[in-house]
Amino acid sequence: MEKVIKEVRNKKVTGEDNVPGDELKLFGEGGLKIMTKMFNTIYETGEWPKDLTEVTMIALKKKPQATKFSDHRTISFIAHTAKIVAKILRRRIEKKI
Repeated sequence: MEKVIKEVRNKKVTGEDNVPGDELKLFGEGGLKIMTKMFNTIYETGEWPKDLTEVTMIALKKKPQATKFSDHRTISFIAHTAKIVAKILRRRIEKKI
């Protein structure tokens, strides 16, 4: 958990949880215990908290007269905590494979 939190890039926009990645790095031991408990609950039950499954997506035009989907790009605002949990799950699955 601690290793993955350290990998979070600094100065990124917050996601749905309004928690900047920079602040996650300041959690300390107590915060890591809470995050680990939350992660273990998600891992054991397979149920994600609603706050971690919500994503805000914004479409931005690449061209002034954009009419097709390919003329746009999107920005996704995902909770940093969700990204951390997803990374840990992915690493666990990769180890098993």
